[in-house]
Amino acid sequence: MSHALTISIAQLNFHVGDISGNAQKVIEAAKHAYDKGRADLVVFPELTLTSYPPEDLLLRPSLQARIDGALDKICKAVQDVDVLLGSPYFMDGKLYNCAILIQSGAITAIYQKQHLPNYQVFDEVRYFTPGSQSQVVMVKGIPLGITICEDIWFEAPARQVVEMGAKLIVNLNASPFHTHKQEDREKTLKARVAESGVPIVYANLVGGQDELVFDGRSMLVDSQGDVRFTAPACKEGIFPLDFKFDGERLAVNDDLPKSSPSESLEKRVYDALVLGLRDYVNKNGFPGVILGLSGGIDSGLSVAIAVDALGADRVQAVMMPFRYTSSMSIEDAEEQAQRLGINYRCLPIEGLYDSYLSVLAAPFEGISADKTEENLQARCRGTLLMALSNKFGHMVLTTGNKSEMAVGYATLYGDMVGGYNALKDVPKTLVFKLAEYRNTLPDGPVIPQRVIDRPPSAELAPDQVDEDSLPPYSILDQILALYVEQDCSADDIVAQGFTREDVYHIVRLVDLNQYKRDQAPIGARITRRGFGKDRRYPITCRWQAGE
Repeated sequence: MSHALTISIAQLNFHVGDISGNAQKVIEAAKHAYDKGRADLVVFPELTLTSYPPEDLLLRPSLQARIDGALDKICKAVQDVDVLLGSPYFMDGKLYNCAILIQSGAITAIYQKQHLPNYQVFDEVRYFTPGSQSQVVMVKGIPLGITICEDIWFEAPARQVVEMGAKLIVNLNASPFHTHKQEDREKTLKARVAESGVPIVYANLVGGQDELVFDGRSMLVDSQGDVRFTAPACKEGIFPLDFKFDGERLAVNDDLPKSSPSESLEKRVYDALVLGLRDYVNKNGFPGVILGLSGGIDSGLSVAIAVDALGADRVQAVMMPFRYTSSMSIEDAEEQAQRLGINYRCLPIEGLYDSYLSVLAAPFEGISADKTEENLQARCRGTLLMALSNKFGHMVLTTGNKSEMAVGYATLYGDMVGGYNALKDVPKTLVFKLAEYRNTLPDGPVIPQRVIDRPPSAELAPDQVDEDSLPPYSILDQILALYVEQDCSADDIVAQGFTREDVYHIVRLVDLNQYKRDQAPIGARITRRGFGKDRRYPITCRWQAGE
């Protein structure tokens, strides 16, 4: 005789280090799921109690006492529904990345993650000991196999729990976003289902944590390898999944519809950028953000993201014109500020710039103007933005894109001044696509079209455009993707049809400007490899570009 099982995925946004607060959120979510009558088991993400990644907080001597207190709090408060959550946990003097099952107010199972990722943004070998035993637990009389994140990318953990009798695999995750991550996840889950023949419940974290964005998109893949459910991207929620068990096979209820088609690349990236900025500002307690609005596309897209993340009342924009600033830039910046309804002011920098030059007149006497004077303009603007930030508490949002940061097309202590960069990992060609996408949303267009159409320019010299000193962005971004994200050598890139002059010029700029990137604000990672934890290169180095 068959009976039913309901598993609710708690796709929630936790706060790194807030162990007590995260425990309270677990309690509230479990009670909510139970009160709605839609849960026998509530599944939470990887490292629920510390959230992910806790980094060197895992080395703090008070960690286990705080974890024990949180687990005790949950056990006392949640006794009517089973809870499976992630947590660091010490056993035999070693720290493990664990999944902890709580049933009837007591811990009944602790599973230790077997595969610890130690690449790109992941650094788990620094902290955790790998587990060696698979785990099957009973929920409502049904055997379920437990895995954690990286485990599901390998065949053995899934095979082992099925050999132990599991009728379903539950996978707890803290899987960060990049542009093609969801396709990778689906492909992997389908491969595990094909090997094991049982459904997989994939519960993922949602939220921004410094440069990482966790997009949620928790899933259920049935025993035929069909994605039967995908949770919304970048949104919290508790999602019940209904199953029927006939004693041999656990089947997904027929009334659960198959997943809808995936969203466009632009929507996925834009939503991730909004979430990353929102959580960075809110979790760090800033009242809002302030940025320089230049009339260009980078600042135009950045201010739109800021408004969507925080609301117009928490965004301040400043136009800081100089003698090289075109009237078009001033007009477009003001128009966009009006469209968005943000606090906007215009502060010319001509007098400030002249004051600096007057002080520098003696040491600069007889020396021709060069990049020094251009950089001084940017540093005047940075000084004003930081003064406003200090006075009103708003965090400065920088606006440089990945293409510029790669080749050093930015000024230290000038346009790089700030606490966060929403576009840090967004190539320039994608900036244009995102701007066009944002203008298609119901309240758009919010970015004036000629901001998108005009040739990009820093406007630090007469008639200056970016492509005076760089290849066209359509070429530059391809070279950068090959070198930065795919680790191709310069000669390998040339072999793909690019000119040797362009490739060696760009690769050399990337290598030379590591010192700038090491001082740059953080920003959301949205590509397979961003500048930050993903790519750790020495500043002092004689590595040859062709290698």
